[in-house]
Amino acid sequence: MSKTIFSLDQFEQLVREKDAVIMYFSNNVCGACDVLEDKITELLSNKYPKMEMFTVSTVTNPEIAGQNRIFAAPTIVIYFTGREQARFTRSVGMSQIVDVIERPYQMIFDDSETQDLIEYDK
Repeated sequence: MSKTIFSLDQFEQLVREKDAVIMYFSNNVCGACDVLEDKITELLSNKYPKMEMFTVSTVTNPEIAGQNRIFAAPTIVIYFTGREQARFTRSVGMSQIVDVIERPYQMIFDDSETQDLIEYDK
């Protein structure tokens, strides 16, 4: 399950400090929001365990939504090393999310290349 964000400062700090993060914007009247959140949570736990997801309610945190130009729910914003990589609003497939995450995630977290270089230097 994702963690909830309650302030713009907290949002900005997480984006700045985390290597890989998904910000999930939703509201309490969006039926698809819960279903999609569960699917993304499962994807992260199975395939990208070092990536974290945080939920932002557009109802209780309109300032965060406004600062990030979020006008519909659900909206998924994917960040790597403090930079926005992709943004999906409403309808999105898991394959689209995987396409965005796969390469940068491997570059940041995959130690096999580092291990290959270490072995090569010996």
